[in-house]
Amino acid sequence: MNPQKFLKIFCTFVFAVCAFFISGCDLDDEDDVKEKVTFADAYDPNDTWLVYWYICGSDLESDGGAASEDIQEMLNANLPDNVKVLIQAGGANQWHNAVVKSGKTNLLLYDKDGLHELETQPDANMGAAETLAGFLQYGKDNFQADHKVFIFWDHGGGSAFGLCFDERTDDSLSLNEVHDAFASVYNNSPENPPFEVIGFDTCLMATYELANDLYGFAKYMVASEEVEPGNGWEYTGMLTALAENPAMGGDGLGQSICDTYYQGCEDAWTEDSVTLSVIDLSKIPQLRQAYENFGAEALKLSAENPKKFFSNLGRHAKRSENYGGNTRESGYYDMIDLADLAKKSKELLPQTSENLINAIDDAVVYKINGEYRDQGSGISGFYPYDGGEQMLSMYSQIYSAPLAQKCLYHHLIYGVMPPEAEKVLQNAAIQEVQSVSQPSGKKQIFNIADLEDTKIKLDKNYNAYVKLNSAQMDIVSSVHCILAYVDVENDIILYLGSDSNVDADWDKGIFKDNFDGTWMMLEGYPVYVEVTADEEDYILYSVPIKLNGVRCNLEIAYNYDEKNYKILGARRKYDDKKMADKNLIKLKSGDKITTLHYGMTISGNDTDFTEVEVDTFTVGNKQPVFADESVGSGEYLYCFEFVAPNNETATSEFVNFTVKDDGSITTTKLTD
Repeated sequence: MNPQKFLKIFCTFVFAVCAFFISGCDLDDEDDVKEKVTFADAYDPNDTWLVYWYICGSDLESDGGAASEDIQEMLNANLPDNVKVLIQAGGANQWHNAVVKSGKTNLLLYDKDGLHELETQPDANMGAAETLAGFLQYGKDNFQADHKVFIFWDHGGGSAFGLCFDERTDDSLSLNEVHDAFASVYNNSPENPPFEVIGFDTCLMATYELANDLYGFAKYMVASEEVEPGNGWEYTGMLTALAENPAMGGDGLGQSICDTYYQGCEDAWTEDSVTLSVIDLSKIPQLRQAYENFGAEALKLSAENPKKFFSNLGRHAKRSENYGGNTRESGYYDMIDLADLAKKSKELLPQTSENLINAIDDAVVYKINGEYRDQGSGISGFYPYDGGEQMLSMYSQIYSAPLAQKCLYHHLIYGVMPPEAEKVLQNAAIQEVQSVSQPSGKKQIFNIADLEDTKIKLDKNYNAYVKLNSAQMDIVSSVHCILAYVDVENDIILYLGSDSNVDADWDKGIFKDNFDGTWMMLEGYPVYVEVTADEEDYILYSVPIKLNGVRCNLEIAYNYDEKNYKILGARRKYDDKKMADKNLIKLKSGDKITTLHYGMTISGNDTDFTEVEVDTFTVGNKQPVFADESVGSGEYLYCFEFVAPNNETATSEFVNFTVKDDGSITTTKLTD
C-alpha cells in the first residue's frame, strides 16, 4: 500500500467530510485422515533396524527444550534387540538435558539397554553437507542393519530455503547439500535404496523437489507440506510401533508416524492445520514426467500470451492451498499444493493437469490433514507468490527442480524467456540442462501501475465498485479491499489491513464492496489482518501482535459453514532466518497481548507507514474472542487493491465511509 497516496487524498477527504456535515447530510477425524489402509508386513520380524536421528537443536532447543522433550519421548519407548536409534545432536547454543553437551557434536545410541554416549566430537556446523555426510558415514562404518531410517529434526523452510538451521553458524542445509551428502556415502540405487524411510520432523518439506532429490536413496519419504506445530512427531508412539512390529515396511512405518503425530497434535490441541504424508519414492519417475509436462504446457501457453496466461494461473494459485503464509506479515516460503493447483488449472492446462493429479495420488500412499488444510494432496512445489528475484534464484539452483518450471517462473518474474526455454518448447532432451541464465534486466509484462487510482463508482444502493475491462483483467490475479481509519483529532491514519471480502464477478470484471460497518476484532479491539489462504470452506488470516512482549503472528481461521472464527495459535515472526517457526503457541490465561497496526500522521512528513502498538490487554480465564464487530462511529477510507501475477500491486481511488452512531453508513466519493 502506497503511504503517500493516503496523504495525497487526505485534503480531499477533509473537504468531503466537511461538505457532508455542512449539507446535513471440532474436528471429525474421519474427514481429515486419509481413508484407513492396511499395509502388509514386508520383512522378517527378526530383521534389524537402525534409525538415524539428525537433531539440529537450534533455537527450538535453546529457547524451550523442544529437542530434549522429543529425546525423552524416545526414552519412553522400550526397544527390542533388533531396533536401535543412532543420534547426532548439535546446532543449539544451549541444551536442556544432562546428556547433550553444548558446543560439541554429540553421538548417542539408544537401544534395549538405554541411552549411551558414543563420542563427543568437536563442534560442527549442522547446516553443512560435510557434517551430514560425516554422520551418514559414521553410521555406515560402525553399525550394520537390515533396514535403515533417517530422520531430520529442526526448522524447515521449503524448497528454496532448505532445512536444519544451525543457530550458532546461521547456516542451513540446502536441498542440493542433502542430495550431495547422501550421494557421497551411498550409491544411488532406485532398485535397492539404502534407506527404507527418510523423514523430516521439520516444517514445509513435503516438496516435489526434495522427493525428487531423494529418489534412489530411500523407498519412502515422510514430511509435512505445512508448518508443523512445536510438539512435532510423537517418538514414543512411532518407535513403539516399530518395536512391536519390526516386520513392517516403510509404508507401514510411515503410517505409524502420521497417526501418532496426529494423535499427539490432538492431545496438544494443535491439529487444526497439520499435514503429514508418506510418499512412495519409486513413483518419482512417473511424477517427474507428469510435472515436467505440466510445466512445459504452461511454458508454451505463456509464450503465446503471457498476460492472459499468468493472470489466470495466478488466480488459480491464489485459491490453491499454499503453505507458510505467503504474506508480508507471515513471510514468503512460496510453496503450493501441486495437485490443488492442477485441479484448479484443468481448463487452463487441459493436456497435463489430470496426469499430474493422478501421479501425485499414486505417489502419496498415506497422509493426514487437519480441518484447515483439507485440500492438501501430500506433495507441494514451488510457486513464486513473493514475485521476487531472490527466491527464484534459490529455486533455480536446485538440481531436482524441473527446467520447465524454472523457465516458466523466470518468464513470470523477469518478463522474458531464458534461452534454455527453447529446449523445453522444442521438446528436446533437457536432462543435461538444469541451470537458467540470469538476465541483465527486466521486461514489464504486467503494467499494474496503469490501474493506480482506478475510478470508483457507486451503484443505486451506494455500494462502491470498480469495473475493469478485458485488458485490465489480463494483468490482475487477485482483488482485495483495504480499510483505514482516519482519526483527525489524534492526527493519525491507521491502516487496518486487507481482506478478500469483495463481491467479485470475474467474468464481468466488476468488484463491489461488502463493507457493513464491521471489522475483525480481538476482544473488541480492531486488528490488522492479511489473508493467507482463501479456500472454499474457510479463510485463514495472519494478525500481527506482541504476545508477552514478543513479536508474533496470530493465526486465525474463519469457517464459512459455521460462520465463526477460531484462534489457532501464534508463531514468532522470523525475519532473518527464513525458517518457519515450528512453535505454535496456544494462548492462555494471563498472556499479555498488544495489537499491532501500521500508521502515519496526517500532518507530519511521514514517507511510509510505521508499525505502531495500539491496544494492550490481558487474556482472562477463557481464550480471547475473535469476531466481526462494529467499528463504531467515525471516518474510514476504503479502496480496492489489485495484485498482478508477479505480486506487484496498485490501488483504486478511495471512497469515504462515514459510520454514524446508529450504525448507518454514508458513502462519499472523494473525487466528487
